[in-house]
Amino acid sequence: MRERGLRDVRFITPTALSYGSQDESPNLAAVEELLATCKEGIGPNGRVFFGSFPSEIRPEHVSRDALRLVKKYCANNNIIVGAQSGSDRVLDAAKRGHGVEEVKRAVRLGVEEGFRINVDMIFGMPGEDQADVDASLALARELAGLGARIHAHTFMPLPGTPWRDAAPGDVDPETIKAVDRLSQQGALYGHWQRQREHAARLAAAAEAYPRPGRSRTLLPMAE
Repeated sequence: MRERGLRDVRFITPTALSYGSQDESPNLAAVEELLATCKEGIGPNGRVFFGSFPSEIRPEHVSRDALRLVKKYCANNNIIVGAQSGSDRVLDAAKRGHGVEEVKRAVRLGVEEGFRINVDMIFGMPGEDQADVDASLALARELAGLGARIHAHTFMPLPGTPWRDAAPGDVDPETIKAVDRLSQQGALYGHWQRQREHAARLAAAAEAYPRPGRSRTLLPMAE
């Protein structure tokens, strides 16, 4: 890359700080070796980006030491944290492995360390009720108040996830209004409206061409 005059090194991963780890905890020594080697290899005129688009970092992996590694070797001043929902019930059902408090902690640490934090959140999750939606909106507002920006998405069933066979998501009109207000305030961005259109087309295709043995993992109904 250096010999060809290419300058930027970026990583594509949904969990950047899992690099080199053999368990659920980050291996910061392995991460530092990766970043230091890339920085040296690309040269003084090159840039390394880590934990920013098209990557993200799991909230429970965020620590001061990890953030300072990124600051030491990397060019990005922003980080994407995958929260997905403001409801612990939804996070548990999705087997995310973290809760809402870890998201809040990650945002606070990131802001304190001088990063602009972008938080991925998904609306229209399978089986979520109004309390779950309200919890996500409340978390979005709270994180925006801490200095984060919300990167909004509409739920799309992805291969390899517990909800790979769930119906594509939709967002009710009141939630759309609330999300739009956050967008108008500069606290939220993303192509979530376009994803709603994609979701509708996916739902139509799933009905027209059902897969044999199709099963759907849904949230338990609220009592």
